[in-house]
Amino acid sequence: MLRTSPTTARYAIDPTRLDLAREFRRFPKGPHSAELQKIVHRMRWSGAGGRYCVVPVEPGRRWMLALLPEIRGGPIQTFPATTFTSLNDAEWHVFKIRWRALTGADLPEDLDYAT
Repeated sequence: MLRTSPTTARYAIDPTRLDLAREFRRFPKGPHSAELQKIVHRMRWSGAGGRYCVVPVEPGRRWMLALLPEIRGGPIQTFPATTFTSLNDAEWHVFKIRWRALTGADLPEDLDYAT
């Protein structure tokens, strides 16, 4: 079985590169610049479990924030109070959580409204 090693995702995210966060906000599904691709890869493959994600509640209509288990195959923790009717908004919410976890910095609130 192929496993993800926490040591393989070493790309450091510069918390001052708000241009890349703006790019993700505008185009969460891509296409992404080479720099943003590195950041998204780092966020998605930063070791075993404990990563936030979204899960569908009503496919194509509503999504919920969730937390992947530390051990593969364990139960996914869901957050029913945090739901979204836009997949782009859900992806943005997870991006902000991961940005904070990896950089120690919150993204400015005005990026929530960037287009």
